Amino acid sequence: MARSKTSKQWMDEHVNDPYVKKAQIDGYRSRASYKLLEINEKDKLIRPGHTVMDLGSAPGGWSQIVAPMVGESGRVIASDILPMDGITGVTFIQGDFTDEAVYEQILQALDDAQADVVISDMSPNHSGVKTTDQYASMYLVELALDMARNVLKPGGSFVAKVFQGVGYEDYVKDVRSSFEKVLVRKPSASRPRSREVYIVAKGFKG
Repeated sequence: MARSKTSKQWMDEHVNDPYVKKAQIDGYRSRASYKLLEINEKDKLIRPGHTVMDLGSAPGGWSQIVAPMVGESGRVIASDILPMDGITGVTFIQGDFTDEAVYEQILQALDDAQADVVISDMSPNHSGVKTTDQYASMYLVELALDMARNVLKPGGSFVAKVFQGVGYEDYVKDVRSSFEKVLVRKPSASRPRSREVYIVAKGFKG
């Protein structure tokens, strides 16, 4: 079956992407690692001793860089519907976190503590229909925000990938209602033509 023009364009971009090549050299599981590295460098969100929750964690590109950042005194709790190979210092829970049993497992992993930072690089499976994909992605980031509101300690931070489009402005407004400071970042590892940006929210009001 012939690949569509769009998927061929994506494949060409992916193969020639300097961040994909860099990730292979640096031993990172995903080019997305560089997005979080840049955000954290600017916004100083993750520190030694922190408890970090990574939503939509597979294949582990974010958890992989967060674990050394929080060190042995910190914790990383990662969750995804897809399987993820183990990472030292990361507790991985496979399943849909909107499922009560999975949600309970996540809370058990937190062990009655609250998270310092919730990060989400979740994306829906793209159907190719722009409006459908946008609604699906907004639904996911709303779920991530709900989770952050449930588990973050006062003063905590939240980072989520969001696609600009229908519902985006309202979402940013909603995030602002729960955090002292909200920034929008477009890391250099994000493809320029992509509508993805990262919402960085600091100072959870609790």
